[in-house]
Amino acid sequence: MTQTGIYYVYLLTNWNNHVMYVGMTNDLERRLYEHKNKLVKGFTEKYNLNKLVYFEKTQDVTAAIAREKEIKRWRREKKNQLVNQMNPTWKDLSSEW
Repeated sequence: MTQTGIYYVYLLTNWNNHVMYVGMTNDLERRLYEHKNKLVKGFTEKYNLNKLVYFEKTQDVTAAIAREKEIKRWRREKKNQLVNQMNPTWKDLSSEW
């Protein structure tokens, strides 16, 4: 059985775009708040990853999980191409929230 709702796969980076994180959530604004305020312990906190440079959404949680895993397996160059298609200037897409 597939749960329906809105699910996001997203990519975060740091201020100079050197480190990248791929995540999945059902509430992107809340999740970004957690990352920006260092409420999420671990990799994103350690490397100060709080700049949203890419996201996509789906209503299928299974598809979101699969997509997150797919992107995580990609080489960095392919992730960069994904970001460049949506956000060629690598601006923080959450800065206006």
